[in-house]
Amino acid sequence: MANFQLTSETAFKVKTKFLRKYRDLANEPLDFTPGNEDKLVEDLMRLVKRDRTYVEFTIQKALADTKGNRL
Repeated sequence: MANFQLTSETAFKVKTKFLRKYRDLANEPLDFTPGNEDKLVEDLMRLVKRDRTYVEFTIQKALADTKGNRL
């Protein structure tokens, strides 16, 4: 289970920050519906070829400053 909760707005910002860091994800569908944080994490794990700890840490880092551009 994911260590965070996303809304539609924060999910959009997290996805935007991931796309800035991993430009090759631009063509991948990263659909999100509230309550499906685990599916988003699993999709990102597969796409960036990293483990759950890294992906969740990166998402939490993106959530720490939703107004900034840095990941």
